[in-house]
Amino acid sequence: MDARREGEATRMKNSTTLERKSERELVLTRTFNGPARIVFEAWTKPELLKRWWAPKSAGMSLISCELDVRTGGRYRFEIGRGDSKPMAFFGKYIEVIPHSRLVWTNEESEEGAVTTVTFEEKGGKTLLALHELYPSKEALDAAISGMPEGMQETFAQLDELLVTLGASVGRA
Repeated sequence: MDARREGEATRMKNSTTLERKSERELVLTRTFNGPARIVFEAWTKPELLKRWWAPKSAGMSLISCELDVRTGGRYRFEIGRGDSKPMAFFGKYIEVIPHSRLVWTNEESEEGAVTTVTFEEKGGKTLLALHELYPSKEALDAAISGMPEGMQETFAQLDELLVTLGASVGRA
């Protein structure tokens, strides 16, 4: 198989699935080519999160990122584009289990979800499940608009970052 076709097979294999589990629950899953410790670090180190979180096609970037990744710790980051006013996202970590599980609140509005991300390693790859529980059906309806495309791109950017990190991240 030539490199281009092999890359296409990887992208297809690593597609993001989105499933609405109930009126208030949404689950996204994706397999990443890398061990759980490296995928977890990409979610918990500001210098790494800045490199993949905001969809580049929208011309946005993560312009500030403060993470205190521990149970009870807080986070705040801002996504911006050009001269427009940045969008702030903030909340607190409810549960942090290194390389395995993150749970946080989204407090930027009353409609914010509680997000749980799990990292399950299988054969050097990581199955990531992102579960969001919204306070109402209407909150999920509003949040889901554009989410599949945005998360697909964002997760593809994480795939690219994991390739560049290779084995260098997370080694003592």
